[in-house]
Order: sequence, then C-alpha cells, then structure tokens
Amino acid sequence: MDCGKPLDETACDIDDVAGCFEYYADLAEGLDAKQKAPVSLPMETFNCHVLKEPIGVVGLITPWNYPLLMATWKVAPALAAGCAAILKPSDLASVTCLELAEVCNEVGLPPGVLNILTGSGTEAGAPLASHPHVDKIAFTGSTATGSKIMSAAAQIVKPVTLELGGKSPILVFEDVDLDKAAEWTIFGILWTNGQICSATSRLLVQESIATEFLDRLAKWCKNIKISDPMEEGCRLGPVVSAAQHEKVMKFISTAKSEGATILCGGARPQHLKKGYFVEPTIITDVTTSMQIWREEVFGPVLCVKTFSTEDEAIELANDTHYGLGAAVISKDLDRCERVTKALQAGIVWVNCSQPSFSQAPRGGNKRSGFGRELGEWGLENYLSVKQVTQYISDDPWGWYQSPSKH
Repeated sequence: MDCGKPLDETACDIDDVAGCFEYYADLAEGLDAKQKAPVSLPMETFNCHVLKEPIGVVGLITPWNYPLLMATWKVAPALAAGCAAILKPSDLASVTCLELAEVCNEVGLPPGVLNILTGSGTEAGAPLASHPHVDKIAFTGSTATGSKIMSAAAQIVKPVTLELGGKSPILVFEDVDLDKAAEWTIFGILWTNGQICSATSRLLVQESIATEFLDRLAKWCKNIKISDPMEEGCRLGPVVSAAQHEKVMKFISTAKSEGATILCGGARPQHLKKGYFVEPTIITDVTTSMQIWREEVFGPVLCVKTFSTEDEAIELANDTHYGLGAAVISKDLDRCERVTKALQAGIVWVNCSQPSFSQAPRGGNKRSGFGRELGEWGLENYLSVKQVTQYISDDPWGWYQSPSKH
C-alpha cells in the first residue's frame, strides 16, 4: 500500500522478512562459538586469536521500493551482531517500519536498541551520516545520494556500506526456449513495477532470434494484468508517486526524441484513468549514447539492443557505470559460465532474473556501491575484528640489554 506493489508481491516480501529474521537469529546464536578463533603464527612464543565485536551504533537508511524487506536486510544482521540501530526509512514509505518498531516492542526488544527516525533525507538522513556518535552507515538508494552520504561520512572516517543504482543487462542467446526467456525477461523488468535497483532493464538479444523474440516479448507484456495492486492477480501496479510517474514518462519521450522506437507500451493503460500507471514499455533501435541506455529509469521500461557474438554481448553488457546485477539466458552452460565470469556485476543470474535469498550475498560494483548485504557477509558489515596476541613464553623478550645485568 505504501508504494503500489501488487498484493502477491507484498505477501512474498513479508515471508522474506520473517525468513531473514530467522536466518540472522540462527547466525547470532552461532557467533559465540566463533569467538576467540585461533590464528596460526610462525612463532611458538605467541598465541593469537580474533574477537568479533559489534561495531556500535549504526545508521540504516532504506528506500521506498521494499520498505520493510530492505529495512529487515539491515536491521536483522545489525541486531544479530549486537549493534544498536537507528533506522531511517524513506519518507515516501515509512508506515511498515513504524509497525516493525511496534512488533519489536511487543516481543521485548530493550528500549533504545532499535530506533525509527522518520523524515526527509535532508533533515533525518544527512545528520546520521555526519553524526560523530553514529559509528557506521548502511544505505540503499540512488547513486547521487550515496555519493553525498559517503562524502559526509568521510569527514570523520566513518565506514559505509552502499547499495546504489543499476542499469543491469540481461543477455538472451539464440539457443533459448523463447517463452521461458521471455517470461524471465519480463519478470526482470516488471517485478516491483520496475522499481528495483537490480532490474535487468537492458535487454541484449542475439540478432538471429531478435525479431521473433521481441514479438513474443510484446505478447507477454500485453497479457499482463495491470490493475489496482490490491486486486487479485495483479502483476503490475502503479509507480510510487506523481514525480516518479513524470520521470518515467520523460525517459520514454526523450528516447523517442533521440530516435528510438517504442515497440509496445509507453503510455498510461487505457482502462486506468487514475493512479500513476505506466504500461510495460519496450524500446528498440537504441544506441549506446542514448539516455535510456545509460541512466536508471526505475519503472517498467526495457531498452533493447541486438548482438551477433558472445564477445559483443559481453562488451555491451559491461558498457555501463553501474555493476549491480546481470543475467544470462542460454541452454549452453559452458557459455553461461564464461559470460558469468566476464560480467562486471555483483550478482549474476543464470537462466533467471531477480531471485534473492537471505543466505546469498547482495551488492554491486562500480557506481552501484560496495559492501555486501545478506548471508554471512551481511553480518560481517556490523562486526569489528579485534586481534588479541599474547606472549606466552616464560623467557624475557630480550630485545634490549637488561639494566640489571650491568
């Protein structure tokens, strides 16, 4: 309800929220067993072990597209690590995070361990980034805002974890099952109404199947139920706000003015007169200099280029400042492995797009940020490593001549 997400998607999110808390509860229970992990040294006169300690007070700044789930991706590992957390949700979608605070209160989380700070980025997020008593910032959002947070944190050498924007490619080779590949391609751009940083929004399709595949893709798009997100069976709801709707439509009109072709979509669905709806949109005849190829839209808009060879596909896929996700679809698993290694992305999906699991690391390269959330890597974000080395010999160190021997 906060962001226009279809009800079925929201139900999946809530299942994932519960699963994420359970996963990190298990990891938290295992932390004590990993304390004092011994370190092998080349000198027998010393023992060494490692302590992992909570980093302290952490500021968690989250976006509106997954208002509760992405908050959980930060809150659960932070609490599991023993940190106190200040969660700053998006001012466009704060309600579920306030509900989370109520739940934490009900289950007996001590006061002050989790704090919810609502407000705009300027009045609430920026002070967290620069505050001397906040020991770390974990941020998910736009690259522009992430850069500002990084600058503010740098003034006091505060560590940050950033998951930022994306312009992820999906590579479809000529040996695919067209319908299976079409559905994953559509899922990769329409999940969360296209408002997901890892959306595979650049389709690279092999020339030999391009015409047939795009025709199939357009048919899939036209078959999707676009409706009030609370309606049963809705698969595409509205974008989050009037400003976002205007931004998406401007991307489409700019693509047209730059010479691209709107293969399907590109407008408001005719049966929906109210709400910030955008039809699933496929844009072809795209060049690598166009805005639609280079910039993140954050809406249900897919741009398309063709390729002839595997090397050309990889070159086009990596032709971006971003590096969050990428997908490769092919029946040739050797090819999939080669392409996976060559793609400059923090996540690669093989014969699928967008699945995310609490157990697997998530994060990007290049201007998509750094650090990893989820899995054991997500817990490490909130732990400080302390080396403890002990001299265990009965003999004196003997580096200096003892004054008592004169």
